[in-house]
Amino acid sequence: MSSPSIRSFETHRFHKGWLIVTAVVIGSFGPVFSLATRASTSGPARWTLELLNGPGGDAESFAGTTQFLTALTGGFLFGMGVMVLGLRAWVYDAAPDGVRRSVVAGLLSWFVLDSAGSIASGNPWNAFFNVIVLLVAVGPMWRPARG
Repeated sequence: MSSPSIRSFETHRFHKGWLIVTAVVIGSFGPVFSLATRASTSGPARWTLELLNGPGGDAESFAGTTQFLTALTGGFLFGMGVMVLGLRAWVYDAAPDGVRRSVVAGLLSWFVLDSAGSIASGNPWNAFFNVIVLLVAVGPMWRPARG
């Protein structure tokens, strides 16, 4: 039995499949950290932060991780913004409705999880603010473009 050629990792089919891995890696952080809105469900986030802090890292309490979480969240959000710009530049003309649906689905997923976490953590004002951000970010993309 021969090992797969390095070329097999460069196929359209393999890359399309790998996008599932990419989505899971990116998306898995959302529920983990959103569960941290309640002390009773914060275990996965606590474990993840300890892992990411590394051996010999700061032994700060879980409550003192706001700066660390802000750095992680900022990095992910910036990366997702760059990804939307990449979809616009390199994919939209070939598959406008696919890009539109992907962006709207991502925004709706953010909205639901972020708003639920905000309400659960006692910050309902952010859920209201999220409605405004959602409406601005989605804009006319609720419906497919014509022409």
